[in-house]
Amino acid sequence: MTSTPGTAPGTPPGGQSRLRRRAGTAAVAALLLAEIPVGAAVSADAGTPKTATGPQGQKLTVSATTGLDPARQKVRVQGEGYGLTTGIYVALCKDNGDNRAPSPCLGGADMSGGSKTSQWIVPPGDPYEGDLAQAFGPGGTFDVEIEIAQKGDGLDCAEVACSVVTRADHRAAGDRTQDVRIPVAFAGQDPGDGGGEGVDVPAGTVSYKSAAEFTSAGKPLDLLLHPDSKKLYVGADNLPDTADVDERGLHVLNPENGTSESWISQAPGSTGALRASAAARIAGPLPGDGVVYNYPLRGVGSAKSGDEAASGVWLAGSTITDIAPGTIPDTVLVAQGAALSEIERATGTATRTLTLPGGTQFAADPERGALWYTDFAAGKLHRVDLASFTVSGSFDLPGGPGGMAGFTETDPATGAVWVGVDRSVLVFDAAGTLVKTLVGKDLARDAAFDTASGRAYVVWQDGGDLSDPANDNNGTLTVYGTEDFAVAAKDLSLPGNHSQAGAASLAVEPGGATVFVTSPAEGKITKLVRQVSPLVTRAPADLTAKEGEEVALTAEAEGTPEPTVRWQVSTDDAQTWKDVEGATESALTFTARTAQDGYRYRAEFRNDVGTTRTAAVTLTVTAATGGGDTGGDVGGDTGGNGDASNGAGSTGGDGATGGDGGTQTSGGSDSTGGSGSTGTSGGSSGTVGGSGSTVGGGVAGGTGTAATSGGGSLAATGATVMSVTLAAAGLVGAGVLVHRRARRRTEGAL
Repeated sequence: MTSTPGTAPGTPPGGQSRLRRRAGTAAVAALLLAEIPVGAAVSADAGTPKTATGPQGQKLTVSATTGLDPARQKVRVQGEGYGLTTGIYVALCKDNGDNRAPSPCLGGADMSGGSKTSQWIVPPGDPYEGDLAQAFGPGGTFDVEIEIAQKGDGLDCAEVACSVVTRADHRAAGDRTQDVRIPVAFAGQDPGDGGGEGVDVPAGTVSYKSAAEFTSAGKPLDLLLHPDSKKLYVGADNLPDTADVDERGLHVLNPENGTSESWISQAPGSTGALRASAAARIAGPLPGDGVVYNYPLRGVGSAKSGDEAASGVWLAGSTITDIAPGTIPDTVLVAQGAALSEIERATGTATRTLTLPGGTQFAADPERGALWYTDFAAGKLHRVDLASFTVSGSFDLPGGPGGMAGFTETDPATGAVWVGVDRSVLVFDAAGTLVKTLVGKDLARDAAFDTASGRAYVVWQDGGDLSDPANDNNGTLTVYGTEDFAVAAKDLSLPGNHSQAGAASLAVEPGGATVFVTSPAEGKITKLVRQVSPLVTRAPADLTAKEGEEVALTAEAEGTPEPTVRWQVSTDDAQTWKDVEGATESALTFTARTAQDGYRYRAEFRNDVGTTRTAAVTLTVTAATGGGDTGGDVGGDTGGNGDASNGAGSTGGDGATGGDGGTQTSGGSDSTGGSGSTGTSGGSSGTVGGSGSTVGGGVAGGTGTAATSGGGSLAATGATVMSVTLAAAGLVGAGVLVHRRARRRTEGAL
């Protein structure tokens, strides 16, 4: 949609040059359309079809906006009042909010004229009119059909807010005067779904931040958050920096603040005598409280908070390289190099043993009766059937033999096995098929799973060798979805977490609200807490009300920490916004005034993570029927205290034509005026003048005579109506708010 090189913009296309231009501009046009900005907000009611008004009075109408078919839906898009000197695009795009470009857009730009996912409308006589674009009709009108879908071309309207938009085409990319947008929702979505418009980060962005650092457990090697007691068990070695204390052993910490509840430093050695022993690997929890763990070199022990020493056995053979719960209570699976055994914890007797070609670590999946054994040196992954205790399959690790050992962990929910090798995580499904390779900038060191949220947590550790340009001493925590493997939270840098002094490990609280990460090199455990930027769960809708009617707009959002809310209003078609004074609750309630017709409102939610706004909605205010409401509210607030019976003839007293409110504010007492004939005249004036008579009475407010004489004539000229309208507008424009505490509403809502 840009000009062919060497051809001035606006040169009429023709023949081969047209074909060359079409081929040469398709790519850039798709990119240009992916950056369409959006400005105007919806001004019709929330149903379908829906109409929006642009900054220069343009009208955009979409035939269907809710309950759309996610697979594909044809919608009719009509416009009027568009500029006849500027071309526009019509497309479905991600709605990023005010003054922000929507990106991406479904289908890109229609360069062939055959695709219907977007349309290009140009002024009559434009060089592109015909095969690529269609011309505006009289008065800047157009009537096109586009095909939209919930998902495609990098756009997923189930995850983000989407709108049908118009904007100036690429030849006037900086022109915002043609921007109009109409939100849409597909089947299964409510109008306003999409989470709102994230200002600094996308709505619902998940991240983690450091909440505390625990340094009371020596050099932490492994972690387990006990599912029953909720205590944090830490397997630790001695930290050389603290020469006066030998911190080896099993530490039990309060996960809230890291205080030490217990420290089991002694375990039986090869002779059965107790000795100071590090806790190298934690196998799993004991019922109620306590854990089973491995202590160097061949010890298998168990202990719980409060124990003075661990109970355990010393195995024959080579050094234990991995450990996990057994297939029955009171047994444990142990890897001693290439040998896999199931032993009795009380005696150390092996009930069954299997020798593999090679390997160092494994992960058991008792739910599916499988165990995955990794041989990093040979580049192999073996599957062992736990029932028969035989190898049931062998698979190649991409990259071949010799990869740096990271971890082997199974996802309890899916049975997938995650293998960390060098700077990659290889994900195999339960059948042994490689389904995903996740690549990081650091070394993959450990993984943990939260089945409640379907998330996998991976800690990447820096190599720690600063002579290597790839190293910076900082590790990373990454969170992935276990089904789509998409990153589910912002990556968190772990400063100083490198692998020179040992591998990092993880523990995740069920639900993922808290994560614990060890840094052996620093001798600390970092407690991380989840944060979520505000995500709109209930959005306001466009509203139509009569003058004097009480209206309410409601918006809600969730987030961590709990977000605060403030309401904002725009009086200039969403070009500028200001806070509504005192409006800091989920519901904004106020009395509608004609001066507010066309005002736009939005709720802005904030917490420590970010700011999210609802899409702007429009208030349409119509005149009250017969002026009863107008006179009663406006007149009553600004004018007299007249007797309800004064000045009200048989006609004027009718609520449909003059209303009680009009009579109440028409002023006068029996002593100052208002004879029967005058009352009849006033009532008649109320009938003829309608709301003008009533408003006139309220403004006059002095005597029945003044109200009566002013009623008909002022109503006929409109002078009184204008006076009160200007007065009300002056109050609203000055930001005057009347708070009625008993009703918790904002009068005028500006």
